[in-house]
Amino acid sequence: MPDIVISEFIESHVIQDGLKGFDVHYDKTLVDRPDALKALLGDARALIVRNATQVTADILQAGPKLVCIGRLGVGLDNIDLAACRARGLAVYPATGANAVSVAEWVIATTMLLLRGAYGSSREVIAGTWPRENLISGREISGKRLGLVGFGSIARETALRGAALGMSVAAYDPFVAPDDPAWTQPFGRVERLSLDDLVATSDVISLHVPLTAETRNLIDAERLTRTKPGAILVNGARGGIVDEAALARALQEGSLGGAALDVFDEEPLSAARGAVFAGCPNLILTPHIAGRSVEANDRVSSVVVERVRAHLAAG
Repeated sequence: MPDIVISEFIESHVIQDGLKGFDVHYDKTLVDRPDALKALLGDARALIVRNATQVTADILQAGPKLVCIGRLGVGLDNIDLAACRARGLAVYPATGANAVSVAEWVIATTMLLLRGAYGSSREVIAGTWPRENLISGREISGKRLGLVGFGSIARETALRGAALGMSVAAYDPFVAPDDPAWTQPFGRVERLSLDDLVATSDVISLHVPLTAETRNLIDAERLTRTKPGAILVNGARGGIVDEAALARALQEGSLGGAALDVFDEEPLSAARGAVFAGCPNLILTPHIAGRSVEANDRVSSVVVERVRAHLAAG
């Protein structure tokens, strides 16, 4: 029986370099085969997952020798943390390792949504020259970037937004007013209440975990408070945004655009995805904001090192 079980994608060279000497079972199809996963956990001391493997109390019970869980990412809503605490299991997320990748996705989708001119290749090739239809795009410079949550990914996003001429504000009740994080290399980040941030930001970018308090944080009522033409970007977690309310706001024109990388149901089914049909100025991506070649390497390396160190110390 393996010492370490890995149920989702990881860079193979990181396993070879970082887990030498350990008996590792790596099979990225285990995420869809929970019974097979449980059958492999009898002697395992570590389980490494991404966001799709549901690390339930039932899964944990199948691994009586487990001492730690590695999470190839930062969100922990797929892991039963209470059951882990009760067992004394350490949980190691890859905090900060994919921050640059997500921040770049936020800024890139923001620029696409504001300018609205980058889907014209087919018309240009066809000779229709749709220039007059594309002259109302907006610049990112001079816009206010409002960050809901001000952790490592939000701070990377702030740096990139400021470099492009944006002013930056953030809401995060867990970052104290005197925390040095509010003073970035580009200057002071304005600390606002959530309602003030929503009402005054040109771009609202979400950077909070999914909890009971953050579920539907951006709901129909809050969407009515946004500035005319505001852009909403969610690369954090599905469930934070009321998707049906967002679709209505786009269709009615009260919201200027939106980019979603995460959804309340993943993978998003055709039935659930139908709510977005016909929505203007909308970018949807399949939970890949934090997945780049570089981020994959960093995430894999960080988690493997933490799991290796934990097992070696035990």
